[in-house]
Amino acid sequence: MQITELTGQIETHLTQLDARTAIHSDVVAPFLALQESAKKAGFNLQIASGFRSFERQRLIWNNKYAGKAPLLNKDETPLDTEQLSELEKLFAILHWSALPGVSRHHWGTDIDIYDPSLLPQGKKLQLVCSEYQQSGYFFELNQWLSENMGTFGFYRPYQTYQGGVAAEPWHISYRPISQGCLEKLTIDVIYDLINKNNVLGKSLICQQLPMIYKQYICNIN
Repeated sequence: MQITELTGQIETHLTQLDARTAIHSDVVAPFLALQESAKKAGFNLQIASGFRSFERQRLIWNNKYAGKAPLLNKDETPLDTEQLSELEKLFAILHWSALPGVSRHHWGTDIDIYDPSLLPQGKKLQLVCSEYQQSGYFFELNQWLSENMGTFGFYRPYQTYQGGVAAEPWHISYRPISQGCLEKLTIDVIYDLINKNNVLGKSLICQQLPMIYKQYICNIN
C-alpha cells in the first residue's frame, strides 16, 4: 500500500459498497462472506463506518482540539476543556479519536459494524460500549462475532482498554491486510504528515509522538 493510501489521502485502494461506504478492495469478499454467515445466523450485519479520509479525520481532530466538539472522559462523560492542560486535552482526544493520517479507517481494512434491525424504535446508533454489552441491544451480535469473525480473517484491535484507545467492540479489522498497514505506518511517516498539514496542536503532537505511537497506535489487542 502506498503512503498516500495508508494515510487516507487517496482512495485508489478502495471499492465503493454503496453511496456512503467504501472499504479496501481485497476486504470486499471476506466482508460479504461474513455478512452472509451472519444473515444465516439471523443478523443483518451492516457497516456504520468504513473508509474515512485524511481530511475527514483532520476535521474531527481540529473540531475537538478547538472546542467545537465535546471531549469525553473514559466514562463517556463530557469534560470541561477549560480545566484541562494542553497535554491532558491531547490525551483526552486520543482516547476516542485517532490523529489524522493515523486512523485505521484510512486503510479500508477496518469497519464499525452494527445491526440496524436490533435498534429500538426511535433510537439512533451511538457506537458506545453499552450497546454491545450484556444489557445492550447488540449483545447477541457481539457474541456471534466473537465466535465467528476469525474464520473470515477479522478481529477486534480494540477488544479491551489497554491504557490507550478506548475499548471499541463495534470496530473490526481484516487482519491479513491491516497487520501489514500498521507495520508501514512508522513514526517518520506520521511526523512528516502532521508537519505538512494544518493539524491543531501540531508542535505538542510532534513532541509527544514517540509516546503516542507506542500507546495509541501500536498498543492493540
